[in-house]
Amino acid sequence: MTVSKVLSTTTDGATRKPHISDEPWTRSNWYKHINWLNVIFVVLIPLYGFIATFFVPLRLYTAIFAVFYYFNTGLGITAGYHRLWAHTSYKASLPLQIYLAAVGAGSVQGSIRWWSRGHRAHHRYTDTEKDPYSVRKGLMYSHIGWMVLNQDAKKIGRADVVDLNSDPIVRWQHKHYLVCVLSMAFIFPALVCGIWGDMLGGLVYAGIIRACFVQQATFCINSLAHWLGDQPFDDRNSPRDNWITALVTLGEGYHNYHHEFPSDFRNAIEWYQYDPTKWMITIWGKLGLASHLKQFRSNEVEKGRLQQMQKKLDVRRAKLDWGTPLNELPVYTWDAFVESAWSEGKALTSIAGVIHDVSSFINEHPGGQALIKSAIGKDATALFNKGIYDHSNAAHNLLATMRVGVLMGGCEVEIWKSDGGKKTFDGAKYLDLSY
Repeated sequence: MTVSKVLSTTTDGATRKPHISDEPWTRSNWYKHINWLNVIFVVLIPLYGFIATFFVPLRLYTAIFAVFYYFNTGLGITAGYHRLWAHTSYKASLPLQIYLAAVGAGSVQGSIRWWSRGHRAHHRYTDTEKDPYSVRKGLMYSHIGWMVLNQDAKKIGRADVVDLNSDPIVRWQHKHYLVCVLSMAFIFPALVCGIWGDMLGGLVYAGIIRACFVQQATFCINSLAHWLGDQPFDDRNSPRDNWITALVTLGEGYHNYHHEFPSDFRNAIEWYQYDPTKWMITIWGKLGLASHLKQFRSNEVEKGRLQQMQKKLDVRRAKLDWGTPLNELPVYTWDAFVESAWSEGKALTSIAGVIHDVSSFINEHPGGQALIKSAIGKDATALFNKGIYDHSNAAHNLLATMRVGVLMGGCEVEIWKSDGGKKTFDGAKYLDLSY
């Protein structure tokens, strides 16, 4: 039975055809798999813009304004859509909200409500089937595939957007999104550049090309920031810190930190890390345009960092030879230890209740062969621990790799006694065998 013939059952018992994303691609239905509205704004219009660059010269003032507007529309996404509305990491005054909603529309990435709803689902269901742009579905899918292919909305994880539905700015922009995006992405930059007589150049460079770069930079957060970089705070999921993606996305590239502490208005917490979005929000706070800037407590941040460092250390530690664990070693009586000390090419000595075979080290012993041979078949704890020399940490580590047994009782003691012809334990206790 093919997937295309399987019918799903709705809650009222009725049946419906599976979503097009569950259907195989065929010559007759391939166009149904495409989200044509997104293709127009993400593929076809940018393609037209790049073709137009061969016929429309780039003027200096237009280039300067294009870079300036790139920064502003980028902030519309990073400071607005992302940190203000998706994560409510700070509060913005009405003028700042209007500005961020306007330039955010100029980035051509959907309405605030649509963008934030998907992003909240992404955080809640990271790397799962319910993640709308899961990198587990492929690098290209997480970058742009999820935009240009039709997705089954019922498969995307739930996200609470009650706060967004009650926000008048969000509601207005969502209702009038096409007007907003055409006005702010294309008409506005063309009119500005028309001031110096380059309206067409403004449309091409400050409008279409600029919007394409903002889109692709943002898409890198969904793809490359889940693919390349470090994971200093957690490695259970895919988000990573990457200064390159931070550079092109106004600081959004420190994605591992962001997924661990999503309500923090900062993505970069070190002074040397590039996060102009954080700097702008801080400046707006100083000017009274923003307030209630949220930061995770440094104690919690450092705990996360330390735990991840410990996990990495444990992985490295597991690759090294630390000697046979004590609970896996055979137990020797004192007499058995003495009798075996020089047998079968062994050279056994006891240190802190642990028996070591030092036969391979006799010729390499820095203190000479005579000294180490004098400890064979004896308790050399005192000799090893400051009795003759206060051995280094390296010496302790090397000694641990020579473990072959544990001494019953931990030292030279009479362990067993006769009690009416029956041997019983004398009560001697094992010593702490760690050193």
